[in-house]
Amino acid sequence: MAQAAQQAADRWSGGVCPFDAGWRKVMMWWFIVTDGLLFAGFLASYGYARLLSFDWPDQASVFSLRYIAAMTFVLITSSATMATAVHAAREGRMRAAGTFVLATVAGGAIFLGMQAFEWRTLIAEGARLAVNPWGDRAFGAFFFLLTGFHGSHVLTGVIILAVTAIRAARGLSKPDGIEMAGLYWHFVDLVWVFIFTLFYLL
Repeated sequence: MAQAAQQAADRWSGGVCPFDAGWRKVMMWWFIVTDGLLFAGFLASYGYARLLSFDWPDQASVFSLRYIAAMTFVLITSSATMATAVHAAREGRMRAAGTFVLATVAGGAIFLGMQAFEWRTLIAEGARLAVNPWGDRAFGAFFFLLTGFHGSHVLTGVIILAVTAIRAARGLSKPDGIEMAGLYWHFVDLVWVFIFTLFYLL
């Protein structure tokens, strides 16, 4: 009992990552938490602006909710392929892991293409950062801020995953590397679920 307590104390005295997590995983979780707080701040600001507005447009009149739901389905599906890649990597099936990472890259690229089409459509209808043809001009600003900031994260994830897939094909990737990429991708997907729910549906 005393020996176990001493070992636990030694683990927290420095030089060893708690809970057997490597330094890369700890840093990734730090990034996810801090970036999640940034997204939370943006969404809270959006909610506050919407509560103060008397002319906030009805989302159903601005967006095709079926199209946005299809975007969401694509991203959630890519999260499933990423989880499969991580599972395959843990079992030592690196070729299969690389294949599923490539499938995740394809899903992310499709999502970005669909988002670019959505932007193009709204810009053609007159939406700008400071202009909104459907009512409160803050609507356009929050649309471009939230979806653009999230889209930059998706683009970053696609690049990281493409590099990971190439490394896996060459036998250079390790299971931990694929797991780190998976953590980031799941975070990006989770953020989109909040944006989809709070901005497009409610």
